[in-house]
Amino acid sequence: MSEKISLDSSEWTDKTWNPITGCTKKSTGCLHCYAEVMSRRLKAMGQEKYVNGFTVTLHERCLTEPLSWKGNHNIFVCSMSDIYHEDVPFEFVDRMFNVIKQMPQHRYQILTKRAERMKEYFSTRNIPENVWLGVTVEAKTSRYRIDLLRNLPASVKFLSCEPLVEDLEEINLAGIDWVIVGGESGPQARPMQESWVLNIRKQVEEQGARFFFKQWGTWGSDGIKRNKHANGKLLKGKIIQEMPKI
Repeated sequence: MSEKISLDSSEWTDKTWNPITGCTKKSTGCLHCYAEVMSRRLKAMGQEKYVNGFTVTLHERCLTEPLSWKGNHNIFVCSMSDIYHEDVPFEFVDRMFNVIKQMPQHRYQILTKRAERMKEYFSTRNIPENVWLGVTVEAKTSRYRIDLLRNLPASVKFLSCEPLVEDLEEINLAGIDWVIVGGESGPQARPMQESWVLNIRKQVEEQGARFFFKQWGTWGSDGIKRNKHANGKLLKGKIIQEMPKI
């Protein structure tokens, strides 16, 4: 059974596939990692899959899960880890891609903070048509990941600016199809300014990509801290959740 931790069917994916769990902090967006909190909670609940807590763990028995999923799905790969974590052997990633190739009716969304390792992986491998590749760009220090992504020949290349923790200023979106933006959630969440979001949206529109505003998170557009559901997902009074052109 797949976990649905941070995303629901009204957003940009409808299933998650987690043959890898656990991670280590890579950049500022990892500071209050939702997956780390959830892993500890699931371990405390006695969930066998999370017996190792947030230590990187490979789950052989979960590799074939998508083979049983009927219909067409947008599948978020490794919501509880990073597929290109240094402790994940490329051989295991190869086995995941063997499953992906067997189920071409699904779209697999792969998001990483380890863009260097993703680029290394695909330097000797083809990218299946049904794989979307993305990198997290939560702060200016993460913008270099865009350059590592843009020249990969994926059918869809996307950025996840979540949690957005500062103004990204100018971004080059050449070769990028889709940009997702969202604020941080949780008791220690950092606020996101509306001007930061609007700056990204403006550049997305000018450069011909698609824009998806996921949520405000714990801090609303008015700067007030409250439940993330109360803050909602309206940007200037509208829900703007565009999907990439495919």
